[in-house]
Amino acid sequence: MTRTDHFHDPKAPQPNSIVIAVSTFVLDEDERLLMIRRTDNDLYGLPGGRHELGETMTETAIRETKEETGIAVEVTSLVGIFSNPDHVLSYDDGEVRQEFSICFRARAVGGSARTSDESSEVIWVPRGELGTRDIHPSIRLRIDHGFRGGEAPPYYT
Repeated sequence: MTRTDHFHDPKAPQPNSIVIAVSTFVLDEDERLLMIRRTDNDLYGLPGGRHELGETMTETAIRETKEETGIAVEVTSLVGIFSNPDHVLSYDDGEVRQEFSICFRARAVGGSARTSDESSEVIWVPRGELGTRDIHPSIRLRIDHGFRGGEAPPYYT
């Protein structure tokens, strides 16, 4: 399935669904950020995905990170809540989803990097090299807040 991200685009299709999702901001001991190259839009992003019934939000973050990257994590704090109605995701099956994502900060506790059906690349990116990656502005916002650390988590509408 392919996905197109629309951000502040007056020609974007109207959303017909909303899904609770998570993303995970993980730094290694060298302050490199864990990122994936998504298979649905070919952009670099944070690991994450859809919340499933019966899970806590932190369980979703742990599961999705492991599924997409092979890295086991422990959630340590909240980066922020992102629910911008001007960011919609359109899929080739007709779904047009309004963004609603909770971004968690986590630390790696095991595993080894590997790709999945949702990730064509799993990499640890030094902060100074983030500008060389094709990253959607909504993900870049999460990354920027993740690096800010001790601030109160933002809530973006």
